[in-house]
Amino acid sequence: MYVYERSGWPEFEWDSGKLEAALAEARNLQGRIVGKMEAMGFNLQAHASLENVVMDVVNSSEIEGEHLDTEEVRSSVARRLGMEYAGMVPSGRHVDGVVDMLLDATWHASEPLTKERLWAWHRSLFSAKGKKIPSISVGKWRDDAVGRMQVISGPFGSERVHFMAPPARYVDFEMSVFLDWFNATQSIDPVLKSGIAHLWFLAIHPFDDGNGRIARAVMDLMLARADGVSQRYYSMSNQIKEDRKGYYSILEQTQKGSLDITLWLEWYIHCFHAAIQTSSGVLFKVFEKNAFWLQVSGKSLNDRQVQMLNLLMDGFQGKLTTSKWALICKCSQDTANRDIHSLMEMGILVKQSAGGRSTSYRLKELPQPTSPFQTFS
Repeated sequence: MYVYERSGWPEFEWDSGKLEAALAEARNLQGRIVGKMEAMGFNLQAHASLENVVMDVVNSSEIEGEHLDTEEVRSSVARRLGMEYAGMVPSGRHVDGVVDMLLDATWHASEPLTKERLWAWHRSLFSAKGKKIPSISVGKWRDDAVGRMQVISGPFGSERVHFMAPPARYVDFEMSVFLDWFNATQSIDPVLKSGIAHLWFLAIHPFDDGNGRIARAVMDLMLARADGVSQRYYSMSNQIKEDRKGYYSILEQTQKGSLDITLWLEWYIHCFHAAIQTSSGVLFKVFEKNAFWLQVSGKSLNDRQVQMLNLLMDGFQGKLTTSKWALICKCSQDTANRDIHSLMEMGILVKQSAGGRSTSYRLKELPQPTSPFQTFS
């Protein structure tokens, strides 16, 4: 028996006493990180939000097995935030669609969540792919035309059914009840409400595909209300991806359990707390990068140099050589050499190893001011 088949559905129950201490601790940490960021100035806030939105979009898709190009996502988010930087790349329509969905959820968190809004998010996920997907009804509830909605795994003939959604004929009614509850003012803590909403939405599974990503957008919308700000300073999707096995396990257990969802909410609060703790590392890198650019702000740099310095600050994979510079910047070896030696003369790059083709370069360690996120926990 699935949770939606239980008598009393969807009147969920939970033991507040078991959640109170963990929720209070997580909310305290949340308040501290939002407070620190609000004191850091608009530019730093914008860059922190950029990086966390990128993490959210990339990781929410990766949970479903879809891998998006990080630089495409970063460029798409930056354009929508009005941030231009050297090395921005064109982004595909599908990437833009996923970004639009998440930013609509967080930028307009105070607006009601409606059927039409959810359908628009679904169109953003699938219509933007530029091709029709025969098995998916885009921008409307599922109709079970090819059979009852199931979440399965395993090879053909030996599939394991993890979850079977309610028949399609009930979806419109079930979603009306859900949306009325979601938009109503209640005494439930909004962090708890985000966890309940995520679970409830997935129990209905209203779409043919994309339910996981849309459920996480619904979650982020409610968390933006909990934060009181539209900027994203932590990524729940990143944390869920880190514990993907645990996520699917507790979901399946809860979907096949009773209306008492205490165990799910305990897991969810722990995930929320861990997401905020993890964000301190991301925010420290943003602070460090901002401090670097402040220190070199008086230097005369071309677009290629800005692009490559950003890549180095983001964690360049492997060693930086003249050949790699030329390849990435689409310039000649001579131009790459001039760019590199100019940065060495400015004291920004240093030679890592001497000798012919093995010569590589790295950022010179510049004095770093103390970050408010170094010891944040």
